[in-house]
Amino acid sequence: MGMVGGGRGAFIGAVHRMAAALDGEIELVCGAFSSNPEKSKASGEDLYLPPDRVYGSFAEMIMKEKELPEGERMDFISIVTPNHVHFPPAKMALENGFHVVCDKPLCFSMDEAKELRKLVKETGLLFALTHNYTGYPMVKQAREMIRNGELGELRKVVVEYPQGWLSTFLEESGNKQADWRTDPSKSGKAGSMGDIGTHAENLAEYITGLKITEVCADLSIFVPGRKLDDDGNVLLHFDNGAKGILHASQISNGEENDLNIRVYGETGGLQWHQMEPNTLVHKTSSGTRLIRTGVGDLYPRSLAHTRIPAGHPEGYLEAFASIYRNFARALRARLNGEEPSEFDMDFPSVEDGIRGMAFIETVVASSDSDQKWYPFLEV
Repeated sequence: MGMVGGGRGAFIGAVHRMAAALDGEIELVCGAFSSNPEKSKASGEDLYLPPDRVYGSFAEMIMKEKELPEGERMDFISIVTPNHVHFPPAKMALENGFHVVCDKPLCFSMDEAKELRKLVKETGLLFALTHNYTGYPMVKQAREMIRNGELGELRKVVVEYPQGWLSTFLEESGNKQADWRTDPSKSGKAGSMGDIGTHAENLAEYITGLKITEVCADLSIFVPGRKLDDDGNVLLHFDNGAKGILHASQISNGEENDLNIRVYGETGGLQWHQMEPNTLVHKTSSGTRLIRTGVGDLYPRSLAHTRIPAGHPEGYLEAFASIYRNFARALRARLNGEEPSEFDMDFPSVEDGIRGMAFIETVVASSDSDQKWYPFLEV
């Protein structure tokens, strides 16, 4: 793996490195860790990389790694930069034969997203998007239960992602994470909806297997001086006729990262909280049962993403690592001239990234419009 971004002072880069390394299937061999060459070099030293594999720019890394013999050069790049710097390295990597893992959202604009999708189709290269919450064993269990009809026809979906860390004008303090995430020139059209609302949208569509067709959105800026939404409420229509509610907020004071989802069908309901990830609640008119990670008769997809014995908490890093592990196994199969298995290909793709960008565009347009129901952007 070669990394773009994630140098000293970065949050998500360290998360990606830990997740990629967890299962022993990926080695960080090079990087362009900052747009500042000196900072990139210092970051490479922190990570004990040889100086000649630490680059001053992603363009230099891609072209110099391409010159190395097969087996020595990087196999793929991991992009962990702010949103506005996703597209250029992803495009260049694909054009030069390198597979890509990219942090979400896919890129800065829908035009960029469509160009990446075109490149992925033309090159046949692997592209993974790190919607990491899909990697939890109980999320896999919920998906399989719904696919196998255990809830009957789905009727209602409620998905929420409340945070409280931007309850004040934190970007004024020099906080790097707050600064770029609230800056439209770096984050894009949306604030909370782009940052965490896309996680909620992706989780809802992944677990249910449904697609959003219409939205009615109300986005707000509560903190004076902020340039992008810090709270949003969205009514949803799904392609099977189900109705939904999506709430994403970064000014819900006191909340940590309480991503949660409730799905209700004709014969039962499911409930899952990211902050208690080992438990899936299954409710029916006959009562409630708790389904636990690694316990009992679980679906193979759930068991395939369970690493340790029951009762040992598996959390955020393990879920993140599931994306990288599946990607690594799919890539290894490709390098060996084999077709990756369905389990290995179980990671968010460029198509999920397109859906996420369409969600951002649609909810912003809906919130700006007087129209009650706004059709989901055609993708």
